Amino acid sequence: MGFESFLGNAKAVEAIRAMAASGRVPGALLFTGPDGVGKKTLALMFAKAMNCERLAAQGDFCGECARCRKADEMLAATREDLARRRETKDAQRRAEGLVYFDLQLIEPITRFILIDQIRELRHVAYTWPFEFPHRLFVIDEAQAIHWQAIDLLLKVLEEPPETTTLILVCPNAYELRPTIRSRCRLIPFQPVDDSQIAELLAREGRVPKPQRALAVRVVAGSVAKAKAFDAAEFEQRRRPWLAFLDAVAGSRDAARAPDWKALFDSTKALAEDRDAFEETLRTGYSLLRDLAGTLEGGSDASLVNVDLYPRLKAWAARLGLQGIETLKDGLDQAYRLQVRNVNQQLGFDTLAVELLNAATTPPTGK
Repeated sequence: MGFESFLGNAKAVEAIRAMAASGRVPGALLFTGPDGVGKKTLALMFAKAMNCERLAAQGDFCGECARCRKADEMLAATREDLARRRETKDAQRRAEGLVYFDLQLIEPITRFILIDQIRELRHVAYTWPFEFPHRLFVIDEAQAIHWQAIDLLLKVLEEPPETTTLILVCPNAYELRPTIRSRCRLIPFQPVDDSQIAELLAREGRVPKPQRALAVRVVAGSVAKAKAFDAAEFEQRRRPWLAFLDAVAGSRDAARAPDWKALFDSTKALAEDRDAFEETLRTGYSLLRDLAGTLEGGSDASLVNVDLYPRLKAWAARLGLQGIETLKDGLDQAYRLQVRNVNQQLGFDTLAVELLNAATTPPTGK
């Protein structure tokens, strides 16, 4: 147990351990970096290290003492409360009766972190902790704080309380106001090294060995994605894209008649799961980047879909630069329209026809 269980971002771990051991902690910290690399996890570990009965002097936590167990109880209660509030249909009652513990996780209840959530934070932050020596509030997805609540939070940051530390967590620090950023100590996070992700996948054993190299590229340094990666699900989600690209770019022979049935079956499959449509687009964008890299002469070392290198070379040569640009424009249009109630299959059908037209022109790539 303790910080040795945290994977990657050794500099961030070292920085917060030093703070916890010294007891000299800023009033506010800002954890920023890619999703899935453990920003929130490390913030909650830090809260335990600040209050652990056994290892606080070493800037670590045991996970077993009364305070560490109490921290786990507080987090469980916090998560249950957030889940209940998100299910509340009456918008006026979602923020009723807020009670903050000495360790509190604050997340969006709706699309936003509401003004009542920040108002309660401000009220509690200046009081003495009830059970811990030091209170810590973790504001996850801080970029989602409602604009009406920003000034309330800023007032707390301008006059930081002695007994409470705030940790703001967000992917991009520049999504926050400069006045917020300037009052926080920045702790940057980076994607976890591929070698560490590969070790994690091997240790867990969920991903078959032949597919681990692909999984490492797909998760792109995200521990959360690595732990959740399902090889069969990924293959199923990618399969319609492979059929789509085979149909529009599977041959160098410009005289070859398109397989319209295969083409429209693939566009139907791409659009049928609206709940997973954003993930479908991410898969398409990863193939697009690989096609562009292959067209420019890149090796398989730079690819996400590393297992498709021969097919990517064939597709890229057939589409050429014009076809790849057409594919990008089509994906961008699908991304813009996903929030609307539009027929996405029709959009993919149109994209397919445009790509077929592009494929009849001489390739411009290498």
